[in-house]
Amino acid sequence: MREGTHGMAQVDYEQRMDMDRMRKYRVSRIKKYMDKFDVECLLLFETGNKRYSTSTAVASPEVDNMGRYAIIPRDGDPHIFGFGSEVTAEKLYCPWVAKTTFPAHGTMHGALPMEWKCYEAFLKDVDMVLDNHGMDKKKIRIGIDIVESQIILALLENGYNITDGQGVMQSARAIKNEDEIMCLKHGAAIVDGAFHKIAQTIAPGMKENDLQAVASHEMHRLGAQWVHNVQVTSGNRTHPHPHLSSDRLIQPGDMIFMDIVCMYNGYHTCVYRCFCCGKPSQKQKDIHQRCLEYQLAGIEATKPGLTSADIATVWPDAKKMGAKNEMEIFGLQYGHGIGVGLWEFPIISRAYSIDHPVEIEPGMVFALETYAGVGYDGVRLEDEVVVTETGVEVITKFPTNELFGCGMNY
Repeated sequence: MREGTHGMAQVDYEQRMDMDRMRKYRVSRIKKYMDKFDVECLLLFETGNKRYSTSTAVASPEVDNMGRYAIIPRDGDPHIFGFGSEVTAEKLYCPWVAKTTFPAHGTMHGALPMEWKCYEAFLKDVDMVLDNHGMDKKKIRIGIDIVESQIILALLENGYNITDGQGVMQSARAIKNEDEIMCLKHGAAIVDGAFHKIAQTIAPGMKENDLQAVASHEMHRLGAQWVHNVQVTSGNRTHPHPHLSSDRLIQPGDMIFMDIVCMYNGYHTCVYRCFCCGKPSQKQKDIHQRCLEYQLAGIEATKPGLTSADIATVWPDAKKMGAKNEMEIFGLQYGHGIGVGLWEFPIISRAYSIDHPVEIEPGMVFALETYAGVGYDGVRLEDEVVVTETGVEVITKFPTNELFGCGMNY
């Protein structure tokens, strides 16, 4: 596996990402776990699952989830049922699905009421794929992921045998190939650039949502496909962590942490960094150092052959965090797979990992995030790491070893 990154464009003088290889790898992973879970056909609505299985995309997750679905027969090619004229475009530009792309007949998250029976056209799409591959809906298991209630009811009432398909997809997506990893590295590099721009921009009188705009602009400029979330939390809002941005005015001495979730070629980022408006106090430096120690301990514990429990147990427990139980602090000392989905298998947390440890394997990619807070000052740090044969490669490069004072150099 190549360390570091290369150029983002395709060139003739250097071997870079191979999209055909990535498409074939992803489909092979799906088929492997369809066999393992004994699922003959998959019906997929979730955005990441459709991207992973069919290598197609549209304007936004909202349009994607409401108006599109994929059907994957175990012994056939992925089918994508697209949003209107999307199908014509895919026949032109997506040769890998040119013969298996069709107009969708979804129910638009219930915006088309059940009494209109629009689901009947959807069931015809399912039947077409099953018939073409010699499958009987009553004798096979059809795996579904995140499906709206109207579709589930229509499937059950019409005799389809449905089962969990999300487990198939989460297992398939857990181990990335070199091309997927390079997509994730490019995304991380985009976020590094955004944090640099933020460090140059922070100043008293700016609002949290001003920083959102600056980061979003920079990431689009650097090649991000979508910017899902730029969460900015400042000053007294940093402890406890509200998991939400606001229009608060930033003041001298404020701690500021930011979570950036963008997408590059279908693959997500999830990265936190922390700053101070002006020179940080010793108290703020101490909180930052404590969070950094938690963060580095988690990274050090991430090794092939160890488990998610080995990572979770190096982080402070609920009692040390001043909480009654792990769910009160869920997500503060936390890790998750990352790829075409933001939170992928396995999830790493004391709430689950100690009772259900998952072996860490080469090719997994994690976002590891930690938190510390005292009074009204909180610090949040997060890195993305690729599991290698011998350890990890940290692919988020913007520094965490220092709490930078920004915006008041006078």
